[in-house]
Amino acid sequence: MKQQKVLVAGASGYLGRYVVKEFAERGYSVRALVRTPDKLSAEGPNLEPAVADVVAEVFTGDATDRSTLKDACKGVDMVFSCMGLTKPQDNVSSEEVDHLGNKALLEDAIAHGVKKFIYISVYNAEKMMDIDVVKAHELFVRDLQSSGMPYTVIRPTGFFSDMGMFFSMARSGHMFMLGEGENRVNPIHGADLATVCADAAEKDKQEIGVGGPDTYSFNETVTMAFDALGKNPWITHVPMWVGDAALFLTGFFNKGLAGVMSFAIAVSGMDTVAPATGKQHLKDFFQELATKENENP
Repeated sequence: MKQQKVLVAGASGYLGRYVVKEFAERGYSVRALVRTPDKLSAEGPNLEPAVADVVAEVFTGDATDRSTLKDACKGVDMVFSCMGLTKPQDNVSSEEVDHLGNKALLEDAIAHGVKKFIYISVYNAEKMMDIDVVKAHELFVRDLQSSGMPYTVIRPTGFFSDMGMFFSMARSGHMFMLGEGENRVNPIHGADLATVCADAAEKDKQEIGVGGPDTYSFNETVTMAFDALGKNPWITHVPMWVGDAALFLTGFFNKGLAGVMSFAIAVSGMDTVAPATGKQHLKDFFQELATKENENP
């Protein structure tokens, strides 16, 4: 039986590394699409594994220069993409990366006869279509749905790496939080989500909403971060209108940052709880981050 080849776009990111590892362990030949190949050789900032040794091929490309994505899909059976803009960059928009970059990849996949395209979008997207990053994701989802390509769209509630931002803020000993912090979320570890992604390669389901095994309020999440660091929780709740005002002002001088802020404000005002799966727990993740920090002060 011919070995299946998968292209993983966004392979050096938090989820991408776990997906590379999972596909490789299942016997797939993995081609990693990245901007910076060297990143594959080192552990990531949220404990995600180095994967250079399990990648069969590296394809260097940049979603902001769509010509560099040409032939990324040549010779592959399937494409998995979590390629997207994860933090503000000067003169780079979510539309360019999350929508148009993935659209170029899809067009290349169609041209080369790829059999399936798996894409990571956003849970609760229908409630946040006025937010640029969510809109960009969903514009690509529509392109994918109308392409004729067999597909699966996976919608996680949030990654453990997103919760890692709470851990980073808790280091200072004081956390500012938008709203009352009673909204709930069940984020998922990259390894657990990678299992869902690789399973999707072998099934016909087109939409999958997924979260981790434990549901916490934002207050509980931040308290766990303080506990892992051995600090007394100190949380100052900021009214939502203050976040809205800050977003309005930020939009005048930094649209990229405003885009990130608008998403953060939106998820601070709603529950984000999807069907639970996996076996990795956020409390353990925070403790592992704290242990690593103590070992490398």
